[in-house]
Amino acid sequence: MGMSQPVREDMESSLAAPVCRAPDGALSIREVSKIYDPEGVHVVALDRCSLEIAAGEFVAVVGPSGCGKSTLLNIMAGFDHLSTGQILLDGQPLATTEVKPRPGSDRVVVFQQGALFPWKTVLENVIYGPVVQKALGKQEAQERARQMMARVGLSGIESCYPGHLSSGMQRRVEIIRALINDPRVLLLDEPFRAMDTVTKSASHEYLLELYDATGKTIFFITHDLEESIFLADKVAVMTTRPGHIKMTIEVDLPRPRDYRLLASPQFMRLKAQAVEAVHEEAVKAFQAGEREMA
Repeated sequence: MGMSQPVREDMESSLAAPVCRAPDGALSIREVSKIYDPEGVHVVALDRCSLEIAAGEFVAVVGPSGCGKSTLLNIMAGFDHLSTGQILLDGQPLATTEVKPRPGSDRVVVFQQGALFPWKTVLENVIYGPVVQKALGKQEAQERARQMMARVGLSGIESCYPGHLSSGMQRRVEIIRALINDPRVLLLDEPFRAMDTVTKSASHEYLLELYDATGKTIFFITHDLEESIFLADKVAVMTTRPGHIKMTIEVDLPRPRDYRLLASPQFMRLKAQAVEAVHEEAVKAFQAGEREMA
């Protein structure tokens, strides 16, 4: 499985396009609770969790390990069900006690572990969804994939296999693979967690490039407070288990954003606010003997 073309990290700025905000993708999380084994150990993962996310909004969710962040994401993705409450997508029931959520192309998940097909080339991975679902013809899908890949510095690797790529490049491929399906919501579960600082920084700017271009609603889970503020429009801080939204921090920082923002007084102010809120919950989690579960 060799590479037919050299890997290049050049950014193709000529493909830049104006921002076009998505008209849909609004999420309404209302009084959602999740109890595991209600008749037995009765573990309450989420307790009356509520959060409003506007269409096209980038929301990051932070909180101590085990607070239920991934549980909430899994319910929205259709991998789990809630115990009480409801989640609406564009005003329509996505998950309720009567409506069991199911995975769908309107919500696409990118996990930190990665899920590329190792036996398929990068281009084959990216176009797989829309071609199999017959949303796009193969040629149209390839053209769109090449354009999107060029936007995040991935031109020239179409014939490569995932095993030959760095972790940062693999994650960009996965995000492109998700976006080419034109979902209403992009769900990101700590996609950059295992990366070194330099790779993570570059990945942030590439993600912002795609967000500014597509305007998709993004629900982003992270433990990294600096990451959450740099990327998001709003940061939701969750309590220790049983998790609910303790507070939301409105990130009033201009877009487009780049690394220079990290040294600004506004950024430092928001980071300090987030650190204080999360630290208080982390202490509670430690005292309660919590272990990472979400």
